[in-house]
Amino acid sequence: MAVKEYRFNGISQAGQPVQGTVFAPSSSAARKRVTSLAERHSFVTESIEQRQTYAYKVRHFNGKVIEGEQKAFSEAELRTALTKMGLEVQKIQKKLFEYQSKPPEGDLIMFVRLSSNLLKEKLPFDEVLNLLVNDVSSKSLKQVIRDLNADLKGGMEAQQAFMKQQHMLGKFTAYMLGIASQTGNMSEIYEATARFLERQSEFKKSIKSAMITPVITLLVLVAAFVFYVWYIFPQTAGLFENFGIDLPPMTKKTLAFSKWMDSNWGYVFLVAGAVIGGVMSYFKSAKGVFMSHRYMIRIPIIGGLLHKLNIEIFCRVFAVLYSGSGENISVIKIAAEASGNKYIEHRIKTVTIPMMVAQGADLVKAMEAGVFTSMALARFRSGSETGNVRASARQMADYYENETKLKLTSVVEMIQTAVALIITLAIMGLTILSSELAMISPSASDFMK
Repeated sequence: MAVKEYRFNGISQAGQPVQGTVFAPSSSAARKRVTSLAERHSFVTESIEQRQTYAYKVRHFNGKVIEGEQKAFSEAELRTALTKMGLEVQKIQKKLFEYQSKPPEGDLIMFVRLSSNLLKEKLPFDEVLNLLVNDVSSKSLKQVIRDLNADLKGGMEAQQAFMKQQHMLGKFTAYMLGIASQTGNMSEIYEATARFLERQSEFKKSIKSAMITPVITLLVLVAAFVFYVWYIFPQTAGLFENFGIDLPPMTKKTLAFSKWMDSNWGYVFLVAGAVIGGVMSYFKSAKGVFMSHRYMIRIPIIGGLLHKLNIEIFCRVFAVLYSGSGENISVIKIAAEASGNKYIEHRIKTVTIPMMVAQGADLVKAMEAGVFTSMALARFRSGSETGNVRASARQMADYYENETKLKLTSVVEMIQTAVALIITLAIMGLTILSSELAMISPSASDFMK
């Protein structure tokens, strides 16, 4: 859910003005947070204003008319700011519908990748933002960069400024870019984030390209099968039935099914639509996502591939953020959230971390009770013994990245082989059905009945 910014004004018990901002998904949530702050710091709330987008039209001192959009807490605030810039305000109007779509995945990856490259060249981050705001094509990403630049120049902490944009950038990306300025190795964290996003995008595209052709083929096959059984086959078999000719068992059952479909096709499609809609709704829910992620990694062949991909992402994020100082519970949580699997995330947060915190178990011992592969555990154990856990995590991530890339090709070939087998079986079924119908040899007396 989008996080919105609200500004509150109040009066303290000493009569001093109080002003601040809160971030909340709705106005009611913002009022609750402001009320809590008022009780804690003993001030009376006078107003709460939401930062909204205004469309403006101004005349530059050179006579040129300029139109644009800007976020502000009120029309008066924006008018004052534009006037101070020497612009003649002609029109300011609040946008009634403020919908902002998420930036395309490709534009977001380009933003993080270019930021990483520019930071390696030792450019200040504000200059990086100023350069990139003119290069990105996505309007929503342009607005995100402008908001980030304005918040950072206004003195807001980087982590707070980025987390404010998590609904646009994604929680993991916003967190990683937010903490980059606090670690002293901004370029490394930006590089790791860019690599993570590129890897994730590459894997999604590979799976989609591998599945598109089989799915389309299966849909066309099902449609052709239904059309033949429901429409074409009864036209032929029905002729023999009208003359009272005894039909073979398979032909008789297929014809009965076709008649049943004629009488109940509306109910069939209604029930099928309800079932499909229900299943889709369930798998979009929190419980459905958790259950699908839990059993997805247990699917033969492809499940192991997905499991290793999740562990690869965990290890890569862990390697970037791990400090070796022992204060790494938050690092493990973030790496678990970044893994992309809710079941793995749940197991790490409810088994691994509690063992470390409550029972005092070391990292590897706690991981053994979680969802890590034996190879990953062996690498972490080796790193723990040599005092180089970070390098072991990075090695594990690189190994699984190379392995999943190689195995993905064979998985795609297996999927295509399975689809070809299904098509072959379907054609065999139709051939047998047609052959049975062709073997009917009615006599002349059958047609005279």
